[in-house]
Amino acid sequence: MSREQAAAAMERQARACRHLAAGLYADLLVRAAADVRAGGPCADAVEGYADAPVDDVVSLRLLGGVHALVLTGRAPELARFYPSAGGAYRPEDADAAWVAFRAVVAAERDTVRGWLPRPPQTNEVGRANLLLAGLLHAVAETGRRSVRLLELGASAGLNLRADRFRVTSGDFAWGPVDSPVLLPDAWRDGAPGWLRDAARVLPALDVVERLGCDLNPLDPGSADGALALRAYLWPEHTARAARLAGALDLAARVPAHVVTAGAADFLRGIRPEPGTLTVVWHSVMRQYVPADEWAQVTDELARLAAAATPDAPVAHLLFEPHPVDKQDHCELRARLGAGPERLLAEAHPHGLPAWTV
Repeated sequence: MSREQAAAAMERQARACRHLAAGLYADLLVRAAADVRAGGPCADAVEGYADAPVDDVVSLRLLGGVHALVLTGRAPELARFYPSAGGAYRPEDADAAWVAFRAVVAAERDTVRGWLPRPPQTNEVGRANLLLAGLLHAVAETGRRSVRLLELGASAGLNLRADRFRVTSGDFAWGPVDSPVLLPDAWRDGAPGWLRDAARVLPALDVVERLGCDLNPLDPGSADGALALRAYLWPEHTARAARLAGALDLAARVPAHVVTAGAADFLRGIRPEPGTLTVVWHSVMRQYVPADEWAQVTDELARLAAAATPDAPVAHLLFEPHPVDKQDHCELRARLGAGPERLLAEAHPHGLPAWTV
């Protein structure tokens, strides 16, 4: 990745951050792009990062590395602009925040560069809003309440505990009332009728297996894993941080297993099981999988679908970016067995709120 490519990627990510109510990061990235072009500390930090694709990921890795320094008390001057560390940010603070940010990158070059090989992993808990909706739909359609949850690109496996989250939207609610993870205002115009019907007959689910895969799984019970998840959240999104804190608490009490494997290799070992609904789901991960491997994933999903029976059904749920407008929203799609894929809902990339199409 050349300097110009890195700067352009930062500008693209700045626009995305602005669109998603992350003004601090938007303002910092605009200035970081100029700093890269001028050969400043940000250029030095990302120099030689040849394994990064020409996209926005390098921006998120740079921001994550600096955010980790803020969260661990190693950047106090910058922390005063980060709500995640008790600070506050206003648009008029942009220049002062940038001076502090640039100074941290310069002073902590090696630490920041150490984050660049780490893939951004927020393990976004809000996306469970869509995954749960698809899951209730699949259970209601197949009549199987015993569920195996299998997640591709599971990161720390937080959403493998999604059935323990509580979703609310107006007069609609589903999930344990004492859950530490609350997904409020989940639907823009109220929960759709098909979801209400499913939730009415399915007040709880029997999840018998929670298994995922990831090329770089994180341990939510370790200090390093928890810091990585917190650092990749955007500092102004305090509601997301609260959901993450609740999910980390839940992960300590509800076991799930994430293996180190690519999606295709993981699926090769999966077979339908009698008496149980096998659910394969993923959210905002397909874009990180090379096209040739995704073709293998598609083949494995087709194999699983063909092997499904009424007694051993299979569902594929995906919450992935819209194929044209990838920054604006994602689509929840569901396929039961070898049946047609159905578009159930759409939502912003972080999952809240959702809306029907």
